[in-house]
Amino acid sequence: MKYDENIKKAETIIAQLEASEAISMDEYKRLAAEADALLKACREELSQTV
Repeated sequence: MKYDENIKKAETIIAQLEASEAISMDEYKRLAAEADALLKACREELSQTV
């Protein structure tokens, strides 16, 4: 995936986590881990361009 795709997907997941009160803890943890991985990929890409 590319940076723009990763950051948009992470933002979508974060917004979903912030807006949803009916999400299970397991689903919350899964989504949080996915967003974390996406953001790590973004940071790695940014560090390679600097």
